[in-house]
Amino acid sequence: MSEDTKTDENLELTEFSETSKGEGENTPATDTPKQLEDLQAVFDVPVKISAVLGRTQIEISDLLDLDEGDVIELDRKVGEAIDLYVNNRLVARGEVVLVDDKLGVTMTEIISTNKDNG
Repeated sequence: MSEDTKTDENLELTEFSETSKGEGENTPATDTPKQLEDLQAVFDVPVKISAVLGRTQIEISDLLDLDEGDVIELDRKVGEAIDLYVNNRLVARGEVVLVDDKLGVTMTEIISTNKDNG
C-alpha cells in the first residue's frame, strides 16, 4: 500500500467522524483522527455477518421429512425487518434488496449498544 493511499484513508475516516458528530449521533467526543488511526490495526480482522430472516422450531422428525420445495414457516411477516448480526451480536435491522442477481441488505436501523441507556 502506498503512502498516498494511507493518507486518503485517513482523510476519509476523519471526514466521516466529523460528519457523524455534526449529525447528533452518539459518537463520543473523544474520537480524534489519532484514535481513528489506531483502529487501522483491526480494519483487516474478519468478522462473521449474519442476516436472519426469521426463526422457527420444529421437531427432528419433521426436519427429516422435509423435501425440496417444502416451505418452513418463520416468525416474521413479509416486509418485516430482518436482524443483522456481527459475530453473533445484534447490530442492526434492515430490508432485503436485490442487487443485480444477488441478495443484499439495506440497513434501516442501527441498534445502540450503549450500556448507559439501560
